[in-house]
Amino acid sequence: MPIIVNLDVMMAKRKISLGELAERVDITPANLSVLKTGKAKAIRFSTLEAICKELDCQPGDILEYREDDS
Repeated sequence: MPIIVNLDVMMAKRKISLGELAERVDITPANLSVLKTGKAKAIRFSTLEAICKELDCQPGDILEYREDDS
């Protein structure tokens, strides 16, 4: 999939755990894990906004586009 999710990188930079971030943005840890592992098919802008607010970052710090090699 050409959209890469770098949420784990930003979480590591901010030294925040998955459980703590999930609590702060009011999302289940399971759903946040699906997003973090890149298995999510979509993300609500409100969720992305809350994550960016908590991690003090831009959406482009979390989401990246890479061309498919095929």
